[in-house]
Amino acid sequence: MKQPPVLVNKLRFKILSQFLYFAGAGAVGTLVQYVVLIGLAQITDISPVLTSAAGFVLGTFVNYILNYRYTFRSTKNHREAMTKFMAVALVGLILNTFIMAVATEYFTLHYLLAQILATGLVLIWNFPANLLWTFRG
Repeated sequence: MKQPPVLVNKLRFKILSQFLYFAGAGAVGTLVQYVVLIGLAQITDISPVLTSAAGFVLGTFVNYILNYRYTFRSTKNHREAMTKFMAVALVGLILNTFIMAVATEYFTLHYLLAQILATGLVLIWNFPANLLWTFRG
């Protein structure tokens, strides 16, 4: 059965709106990640792959709070929502770490360029997974 155009347009607008909020929340979490990445990379000899992962974990907690409250306006209990969000984030962390390792060690990209690439690719995973699974209501 074909959906009426008004309903389809409302759904598209809702998803686009959620994506923009998700990207905004992600920008705040990403800022946390980049501060940790750059800070640790500049003052320690720790690999940018590991400092990126540490920043990713901290940024994930910021992202959870912002996405739960503002992006998806969730009413799910935190145990369920946070467990799912962290499962999605774990896949994102694995992707981020893999991309950082390959980009910096194999392709010898500067760690910030590698992180920008990883951030964009992980976003492609995170939004649909959280929209369709974590906060599906």
